[in-house]
Amino acid sequence: MCGICGIVSKSFSKEKITSLLSGMGGVQRHRGPDDKKEVVFSLADGHIGLGFVRLSILDLDTGMQPIVCPQDGSAIICNGQIYNYPELKPEVAEETFRSKSDIEVALHLFRRKGLDFLQYLNGMYAGAIYSPKDERLILFRDRFGIKPLYYTQIRDTFLFASEIKPLLLATGMPAELNTDELATYFTYRYLPGEKTLFKGIHCLAPGSFLEYNLADGRFSVNRYWQYRLDTVNSGLSIDDASEQFIDLLSDAVRIRLRADVEVGSLLSGGIDSSAVASMATEHHPHMKLFTIFFKENKYNELPQVKEFLKANSRRFKSSEHITTLCRRETLDSLPEIIRSLEEPISLGTILPTDQICRMAGEHLKVVLTGEGADEIFAGYRKFLIESAASQYHSLPPHRQKALEIEYPELNQYLTIRHSDPVKRYIQSELLFNPGELSALLGKDIGEVIFPKDARPSFSGREHPLNAAIAMESRARLPNYVILRLDKLSMRHSLETRTPFLDFRLAEFAATLPPDFKSNLEQGKEKYICSHALYKYGILDAATSARKKQPFTIPLAEWLSKPDRLPGFLQEILFGNTIKRHGILNPSMITKDLKNISTTGIDPNTLVSAADRVFSIIIFSLWFEEFFTAGTAY
Repeated sequence: MCGICGIVSKSFSKEKITSLLSGMGGVQRHRGPDDKKEVVFSLADGHIGLGFVRLSILDLDTGMQPIVCPQDGSAIICNGQIYNYPELKPEVAEETFRSKSDIEVALHLFRRKGLDFLQYLNGMYAGAIYSPKDERLILFRDRFGIKPLYYTQIRDTFLFASEIKPLLLATGMPAELNTDELATYFTYRYLPGEKTLFKGIHCLAPGSFLEYNLADGRFSVNRYWQYRLDTVNSGLSIDDASEQFIDLLSDAVRIRLRADVEVGSLLSGGIDSSAVASMATEHHPHMKLFTIFFKENKYNELPQVKEFLKANSRRFKSSEHITTLCRRETLDSLPEIIRSLEEPISLGTILPTDQICRMAGEHLKVVLTGEGADEIFAGYRKFLIESAASQYHSLPPHRQKALEIEYPELNQYLTIRHSDPVKRYIQSELLFNPGELSALLGKDIGEVIFPKDARPSFSGREHPLNAAIAMESRARLPNYVILRLDKLSMRHSLETRTPFLDFRLAEFAATLPPDFKSNLEQGKEKYICSHALYKYGILDAATSARKKQPFTIPLAEWLSKPDRLPGFLQEILFGNTIKRHGILNPSMITKDLKNISTTGIDPNTLVSAADRVFSIIIFSLWFEEFFTAGTAY
């Protein structure tokens, strides 16, 4: 886990590029506090520079980057980890290696196979390859976008980095708000797709590569992998599927334990992180386990974690369990969190994520997590609702009635459910409707169109549940779930690894019958996960049967007592901040603030007045951080 940056310029000198790269590395040094390096190459017309800041985890002695091949002068920098590099190394065994690192294997694969090398990699990565023989710069990103990569072009200069702040620093230009995307943010609470709220700064899409022609300055972006869910293996039995699931997940955990430093695991009360931790202890029984908890009972999973550890005490007898309390006072850290996120994400999960990463980062450099399982295996309640809705009209009345009782929100969903999977994806989770958006932004918004570059490729053969999974995996997973995990873990120089996002496991999940994932008969999300993990003794009966509890905070309770909030939040809620910014209508936050209530609110509540207020708070803090005069990076 590291930070990368680069500059291609026809007008900048070698000395200026070196200086800029050093500054770019400095503002993302938290991604790589152990070492740094910059290398600048001369082109026929200009220069190309590559910068790297290192968090030393693998090949501690010789793994520094950029890595330059002496045979042809090609060079690579990469943020992340290629887990299957030992299996890939025989493919390039005849090459002369200067290191023992995973990234040098990737460079030689590129030299041998060209852009097809990406099909061989299993891991989380965002990197760049300089290929002088054909005058190309290649940027590439892993299949699910676990590692971030941003780029921009200013006149004859092209820049890229792991984070946005290095680009703002290097361009020397004030950040400019991308007002065209404001309505999208206030609809979804994050920004799906390749655009950001910084005008002119883009993120490379998951499973994509950018090919930059160093001779003429032109570039194109292409996909090398897409998550397809239109082919189902209907003849697969649940027992055969369970065996394959365990084999794939076990291997995904095994290769993600490859490191030359200690590896721990984040642990909540759910089955995902419990399964990962359980499998990991088979290889490393002395693992450190990290849990965050709340004093508010509805949000607190610590009792379930303790029950899990007790029920599996033989497996965890040598492990160390470390906990921390998430309380209202964590709101004090919001400005720092937003500075690290760089993009506004108005979901309460950002607070406990930051806190648990801070705690884990004080003990070690690498942890495993259960992230990604809910998106790949249909772990959210909304997937059960979608499954119920897709079957409802073909069922006899008594079964329809049973579903209405089991899922009280089903009838309302059926009245709004659109035939287009893109349009129905967010219908039940709209934060502000178009009329409210118009009032908030002070202009007529109309219908907010879901970004085209955040949509999966549909064949039309997808089951409705799989269509919903495709949307979730293409939009929310990279642009919210993973982005917040990467940025907040790296804020504390912590690498987080996600076994459930092993592409082999994901491609297997895509072929499963829909009821192996969202099972209405059993009333279970992630049915194959719970069934297989219990059958093969990875989880105890109580843990495997546990329903999904969203990882969030008691936001309504915390915001319902504004006099107990930090002063900077009170200034947004009651002061002059929003008016001074001149972007939002201050009366909207006043209206929603009065409507905040804790009645009927729990972790499963999708939208409340508190969520709407929080989105305005987050945006206002973000705007204050990046767009007010005097901001220094």
